[in-house]
Amino acid sequence: QLQASGGGLVQTGGSLRLSCAASGRTFSTRGMAWFRQAPGKEREFVSAIRWSTSSTYYADSVKGRFTISRDNGKNMVYLQMNSLKPEDTAVYYCAAGRIGSTDWSTMTSRNWYDYWGQGTLVTVSS
Repeated sequence: QLQASGGGLVQTGGSLRLSCAASGRTFSTRGMAWFRQAPGKEREFVSAIRWSTSSTYYADSVKGRFTISRDNGKNMVYLQMNSLKPEDTAVYYCAAGRIGSTDWSTMTSRNWYDYWGQGTLVTVSS
């Protein structure tokens, strides 16, 4: 259903662009998000984008460095990551939320999301 790609090894200060391809159903009416999970830590919210307005929301830790976008015609969601830091090292997951809109607080919760990709590993070396 969701296929994440684009991870890799990058040096501090570098950039990566993650992609999430949705297939098998229409995701254009669902909010989409990226989460990440570092070794030994819980999965945490990174960024979300609404289906209706394409407005976006970011965790404070990535605000100003990461940009989420979507292309409903291609069923794709992207995460442009700039100025990467070692603490950004994690497996990144894309997720598709429930149909319809909700508040940003709800969209930061893993419980809002029905579908998850398999994850792509991002490693930032110091």
